[in-house]
Amino acid sequence: MKNQRILSGIQPSGNLHIGNYLGAIKQFVELQNEYEAFYCIVDEHAITVPQDPKELHKNTLDLAMIYLAAGIDPKKSVIFVQSHVPAHTELGWILNTMTPLGELERMTQFKDKSERHAREGVYAGLFNYPTLMAADILLYHAQKVPVGEDQLQHIELTRSLAERFNNRFGNTFTIPEPLIREYSGRIMGLDDPSKKMSKSAGNSANYIALLDSPDEIRRKIKIAVTDSGKEVTFDEQEKPAVSNLMRIMSAFRDCAPKEVEMRYEGKGYAEFKDDLAELLVEKLTPLQEKYRILSENQDEVLLILAKGAMHARAVADKTLAKAKEKIGFVPINAIT
Repeated sequence: MKNQRILSGIQPSGNLHIGNYLGAIKQFVELQNEYEAFYCIVDEHAITVPQDPKELHKNTLDLAMIYLAAGIDPKKSVIFVQSHVPAHTELGWILNTMTPLGELERMTQFKDKSERHAREGVYAGLFNYPTLMAADILLYHAQKVPVGEDQLQHIELTRSLAERFNNRFGNTFTIPEPLIREYSGRIMGLDDPSKKMSKSAGNSANYIALLDSPDEIRRKIKIAVTDSGKEVTFDEQEKPAVSNLMRIMSAFRDCAPKEVEMRYEGKGYAEFKDDLAELLVEKLTPLQEKYRILSENQDEVLLILAKGAMHARAVADKTLAKAKEKIGFVPINAIT
C-alpha cells in the first residue's frame, strides 16, 4: 500500500530537455508505483517572468502531453495544472506573511534569474517564488519532493516555514524531505559543462529537447564539447564535459558512470558519442510517438487535467481550511 505522498512539478516554459526528463520526469514515472503521486504543471511559477499568453497556453498543454507520453499514468498519479487549484496562491500569500525578506534574498535562484531578466525588469513574483513553491508542497502533506539539486534551498525554506507555522499555530503541515537521484540530479549543458542544461538557454546546442528529431539529436551530440585527451573517463574535475555525457548515458542505461567508463575502456570520443546519440534516439522515439498521438486528441488530455484538478482541490482545500482556521480567519460557514 502507498503510505507516503510525493509532489513535484515543472514549469511550462520553453522546450523540455533530457535534463528535465532525467532529473524529474523519469523519476515521476518510477515513483508513481511507490508513492501516492501528485504531479503539477506550475503555470503560476512560469509567469514570475514575462510570458507570451499563446506560448504559455501551448506549453502548458505540451507539458501535460509529455507527462503522459513519458509514462505518467493518470490512474496512478494526480496530474493537474497549478492555476486550476486556487488554494496554491491563497496559502502562498499566508506563507509570505511569515517569511523574512532576508530568507528570500538569500535564494540563489532569485539571484540568477534576476540577473538574467534584468533588462526586462525583475518583479515581486520572482522574489516570492519560494513561498508559492512551499505552498505547492505543504497543501498536499507531501513527505517526499523529487527535485533537482538546484531546488534544495527551496525545500529547506519549505521545511522552515512548515516548522515555523506548526510551532506558532499547532501541528498543521507535514515536514517534507527532498528526493534526489545520485547520478541524474544535475545534467549540464552540452555546450558548456560549467552551467546547467537549460530550456531557456540562448543556444539550442545547449540541450537535447525531448521532441528533437533523430537527426537533430545526432547533430547536437556530435558537436557537444569534450575535454583534452581521448579517454572516456569519468572525472568531473579533469574532464567535466565528457563526464557530463557519461552521466547522461548512465542515467538512460540505469547504471553508474563507472560502468560506462569500463564499457569504453580503450575506445575514443567518436565511438562513445555515436553510441550515446543512438541511445537517445532509441529512448526518446517512443515518447515522441505517444506525444504525437496525444496531440491529435487534446480533449482527452484536458479531461485528465480536469479530473486531476478536482482530486487536487479536494486535498488542498482541506489543508487550506485548517491553516486559515489556525491563524484566526473566520470560516465561511460561520457567515452564511
